[in-house]
Amino acid sequence: MKKIIIIKAGDTFPLMGKYLGDFEDWIFKGLCVGKEDIMVVDIPKGDPLPDVETCKAVVISGSHASVTENLSWSLAIEQWIPNLIQSKTPVLGICYGHQLLAKAMGGIVDFHTKGIEIGTTGIEILEDSTQDFLFKGLPKTFKAHVCHSQTVIRLPDHAVRIAKNSFEPNHAFRIGQSAWGIQFHPEFDEEIMAAYAENMESTIKESGLILSETLDKIEPTPIPLKILERFGNLAK
Repeated sequence: MKKIIIIKAGDTFPLMGKYLGDFEDWIFKGLCVGKEDIMVVDIPKGDPLPDVETCKAVVISGSHASVTENLSWSLAIEQWIPNLIQSKTPVLGICYGHQLLAKAMGGIVDFHTKGIEIGTTGIEILEDSTQDFLFKGLPKTFKAHVCHSQTVIRLPDHAVRIAKNSFEPNHAFRIGQSAWGIQFHPEFDEEIMAAYAENMESTIKESGLILSETLDKIEPTPIPLKILERFGNLAK
């Protein structure tokens, strides 16, 4: 039986994991599918990548690692991704997964020149992407949770840019009709976002931001959650 594969590309902060769950828990909840439909593959801890033929769909999680570190487990996922694209398996890369999808398909990833983007921010859907399966019918602008220091500085050839904001020109893109990269975090809720900000206070200060202001701006983000649920429907 084919499964929806959650590629777990790392762990959240230990205390967060204890009280709020981890990447795979948040993604599973947002997909709105049954537990029997899901298989979690923890690549950094040595789980093998599944055969493409066994994958109903694939979600690649965020990570505390950097794509440009070129860690062995990350390179393994990167080399696996083109096979998914070729087979037209639905793929959703979130944050780290978004960047890794771009790199695997010929894009360029590096650190953002402005440092970290963190907290709740505005996202703008581009006019020519309003018929995209995951984004169609959504408000042209909406709020989303973000937490990243690296960025896709050049999209792969033939990628369709879907969303942006003033900080990040490539917040979402699509390759073909069944693979998406999303820099923002549709799986985060306000509690998770606040916990991330609090755990990253030193990084926030280094970027010239103020933790209290970041926390004050955190608010519900129902629209990104719809995107994740739509991917779950596509996978089913």
